[in-house]
Amino acid sequence: MQLVVARIGRAHGIKGEVTVEVRTDEPELRLAPGSVLRTEPASAGPLTIETGRVHSGRLLLRFAGVKDRTGAEALRNILLIAEVDPAELPEEPDEYYDHQLMDLDVVLEDGTEIGRITEISHLPSQDLFIVERPDGSEVMIPFVEEIVAEIDLEEQRCVITPPPGLIDEREAIVDSTREEDAEDAEDAEDSKDSQGSRDSQGPGDDA
Repeated sequence: MQLVVARIGRAHGIKGEVTVEVRTDEPELRLAPGSVLRTEPASAGPLTIETGRVHSGRLLLRFAGVKDRTGAEALRNILLIAEVDPAELPEEPDEYYDHQLMDLDVVLEDGTEIGRITEISHLPSQDLFIVERPDGSEVMIPFVEEIVAEIDLEEQRCVITPPPGLIDEREAIVDSTREEDAEDAEDAEDSKDSQGSRDSQGPGDDA
């Protein structure tokens, strides 16, 4: 299967290097020198990685045949695509390849639907799930143990426990639930008071 492993960013320097936005958790494998990658648009490739290095926290690549800044600038925003065996799995049981996590349904522990994972961003500090909400908006979920409680590949589900404010409407959902609970309690209290009034009214009270 084909997976997007990076997006080419700006030109860096004058010798043909470019910055890349990494979209794989194994850049040392997918973006190693000598790798031949398809591109989107297809007319820009294939591209062969000639050199790679990290500079100020960003991965810099140079491709065969690209020798100057002009050539590097022409590659901006092109997607790099690698061929990946769908049956390939990470060595550690608690690690995942991006293609395993794509399109998982994201829900809260109580089953509230948050959205669907459409992209995974690999930053120097942490990985992020880009989740598309039912209304078409997007929210970023840090892929950390404190927030991602469970990943169930069999059920194609990711369960999260986000802190208040991380997800739009998260607090609104909680507030709405609290308001409904309060209204239910008030209704129950009103019903109890009404029933008590009827019970206290005996036959002799009728005029």
